[in-house]
Amino acid sequence: MNRSRRQLLVAMGLGGMAVLVPGAARAEKKYDTGATDTEIKIGNTCFYSGPASSYGTIGRCETAFFKMINEQGGINGRKINFISYDDAYSPPKTVEQVRKLVESDEVLFMFNPLGTPTNTAVHKYLNAKKVPHVFVGTGATKWGDPEHFPWTIGFQPNYQSEGRIYAGYIIEQHPDAKIAVLYQNDDYGKDYVKGLKDGLGEKAKSMVVSEAPYETTDPTVDSQIVNLKASGADLFYNVAIPKFAAQAIRKVAELGWKPAHILNNVASSVGVTLKPAGLENSKGILSTFWLKDPTDPTWKDDAGFKQWVAFMDKYYPEGDKSDLNNVYPYTVSQTLIQVLKQCGDDLTRDNIMKQAVNLHDLELPMLLPGIRVNTSPTDFYPVKQMQMARFDGEGGDCSVR
Repeated sequence: MNRSRRQLLVAMGLGGMAVLVPGAARAEKKYDTGATDTEIKIGNTCFYSGPASSYGTIGRCETAFFKMINEQGGINGRKINFISYDDAYSPPKTVEQVRKLVESDEVLFMFNPLGTPTNTAVHKYLNAKKVPHVFVGTGATKWGDPEHFPWTIGFQPNYQSEGRIYAGYIIEQHPDAKIAVLYQNDDYGKDYVKGLKDGLGEKAKSMVVSEAPYETTDPTVDSQIVNLKASGADLFYNVAIPKFAAQAIRKVAELGWKPAHILNNVASSVGVTLKPAGLENSKGILSTFWLKDPTDPTWKDDAGFKQWVAFMDKYYPEGDKSDLNNVYPYTVSQTLIQVLKQCGDDLTRDNIMKQAVNLHDLELPMLLPGIRVNTSPTDFYPVKQMQMARFDGEGGDCSVR
């Protein structure tokens, strides 16, 4: 990848973030609801309970990150008031909590609310209210639609693109594969399946031999795995959140099924998926990465990794350092800090969006080398690159190959 970089002002703190500040002169102070001379009020919803509660660490890590920022003096002298509510991965609850954040707490904007079905439930509401819906915590393709939803922007690589990456790998390495697909029965799961089939093209009709959806209310996916194995498939495409992905990995091993196994990125954490599933059971699983895996010894002497460890040790010591879901919030929060710095004293909702779509070659300490954050008024997908990796099953390492 192109490793050239522009020489811009760089300020390094414990957060380890390279702050790129375009040459904007100080203007008069402008505020919308949720911003003052001393405070920036930010709203968030997260899964602190329910079937996806392993993701709750994302909200806790973000809370710790903003505590660090406040101790360092805040942003342009303003402290961050980060208000995060539990929606339990339940869309009706998300609607209730987001309305409370916007209409009662009067936040300036929503930052990194998690989940595809949950964000879908408030997508139209936030755009109608013209409340920035910034760096949503889901890779659904719909978050990159500035024409119809100009107040919503994603962050991570989108699921359809990821699915196409897997399709390219399958065509190259397993051209005669018989593919079995487990997927969550919502926009998140369907995006991944569409990406795979689009990437396979006409071959999808013959190569995909079995598909089994699951609901987040299902107790297990054991019956789906039994049926997928019975199809005679020799490649398993596992599109599930950590709880169900781990169940699937265990059941595949229990049945003695030995397919090539591709696991979606959202469940690729060693700490919350592969360890619970059993490291031996997880050996050989393929996935994609765009963040440095904290269990990979490749990064032990890496400056960015050391900065993240220092943050975790001081501000979130109870957090699991083997969990990628503690690398992700650190990285997306650093991106938000860049946006707020660019806003200067114009903390209006219009300017929050203007700066969110004005990020250029932003390098962050826990992004894989060569991967940068870029946005524009027509590009609402900040991170667009990924690398494939295979889990080696030894000591929890997942090395990019």
